[in-house]
Amino acid sequence: MACFLVGGGEAIVVTAVRSAVKKNEIKKGVVDESGHQLTDPAQDGICWTRKLGWLMNMLWGGVILLAIEHMWHGEVVPFPPFLTAMNDPAEIPVMLGEMGTVGVGMAVLVTVAWFVVTLVADMAVKRQPETAAKGA
Repeated sequence: MACFLVGGGEAIVVTAVRSAVKKNEIKKGVVDESGHQLTDPAQDGICWTRKLGWLMNMLWGGVILLAIEHMWHGEVVPFPPFLTAMNDPAEIPVMLGEMGTVGVGMAVLVTVAWFVVTLVADMAVKRQPETAAKGA
């Protein structure tokens, strides 16, 4: 019913955090204005602006797809109260329960997957020069 709102809330927070991190990394000379990394990822790892951008894209993509799916099934409508579950007071606890279980579960799963991807990506980037040196 409204599980995508949990991911949407996380996506809003991650977007704000990424903006603050990007400003900080611009001051330090890690990234430029467009967010491209200026330092060597093989030495310093992948910058947090890029990593948080991955999470942001994963979350916003999921939110958009779930919102479309919920519109398709008539659970979200383009007029107030927007969520059809809000029309019947008896359905509000069910909606909140779904948000607390399914919505939180999906948000946690996406965040854990992102965390694993960032670890693997950092290890791969830092390992790359060694592999190139052995091949030469």
